[in-house]
Parts: sequence; structure tokens; C-alpha cells
Amino acid sequence: MTMGSSSGAPPSRTIEVTVISAEGLLVNRKRPVKNTVSVTVRTSPFHSGSTGVDPEGRSCPSWNERLVMELPAHTPFLTVEARAGSRVVGAASIPVTDFAGVHLPDGYLSFVSYRLRDASGEKNGIVNLSVRVRGGGSSSCAASCSRPWMGVAAAEGGAVVMGVPVSYTY
Repeated sequence: MTMGSSSGAPPSRTIEVTVISAEGLLVNRKRPVKNTVSVTVRTSPFHSGSTGVDPEGRSCPSWNERLVMELPAHTPFLTVEARAGSRVVGAASIPVTDFAGVHLPDGYLSFVSYRLRDASGEKNGIVNLSVRVRGGGSSSCAASCSRPWMGVAAAEGGAVVMGVPVSYTY
């Protein structure tokens, strides 16, 4: 993995994507996908990873398979493709800022679900993922994310009441 260069380029990061499951995948918008379903995750034309096929061959495939790859600096999107054999049945472009924004600490584990679309742009299923980005984390978050939450114990059982100041004009 390349961690930057002497030219001062931002360092690349490592991304861990666990492809958990998918649901509602159809072939030709008519019949459920039953077997040979896999998922490919691409961070760039040169960095990608793929799951194996769903071992059960179900219409709602599940993998729970972790893919680790490089996330080059300034990558705007991940591409996720669900495939039945060699055919792409659904794809999504996922903004990297959804799980690696300036308000998330380095290594934060995000659980996300995205709508997939077929080649004609029609809705075709949902993919469920967890994503963790390591390296090149945001230093702007470090101070605010490390502060303890403030609250007042509400009652027995450990519940906490949170208050957020809001300006109000009469």
C-alpha cells in the first residue's frame, strides 16, 4: 500500500467493507435471483474486491464477507455491483463521505444500506454493508469526538437525558 509520496500528496487509506447481505434482487425485473450471486466493491479502476457466491443460493443472499482494499486519496465514490453469474443485476455509487466524513473518527464502523439500480436505472434490490476506513483520518474530529457525552441520569436503570441548546426568537 502506498502511503503518499514526497510531493506532499495526501496519504491513501485502507477500507474494510463487509458485504453482509442483499434483498429484493431480480433478474430482468421479473424473477428473484436464486443462485450464483456475488458482490464486487470497487474503490478505483485499480482497486476492487469481490465476495464469493452466496453459499445457500437464496433469493435474499448473504455473505458476511470482509473485503480489504486501498482507498486512494480523493476517491469520491465506492461502486458496489451485485452480480448473478457474470451479469450485473444491480449497482450503486456510494459517496465516501457517507462513512469517512470529517465528523467521523478514523476507524469508525458504519452500517449502511443502499438501493441498487439495474442497467436501465430501475430500482433492483438493496445491499447491506459495514464500512471502516483506516488511515488518513480527520484531525478536526479528534478533539470533538473524544469529549465525553454530557447528560443527567433520568431514573433508575441508567437512562440519560440529553439537552441540546437551540436558539429561539420570539
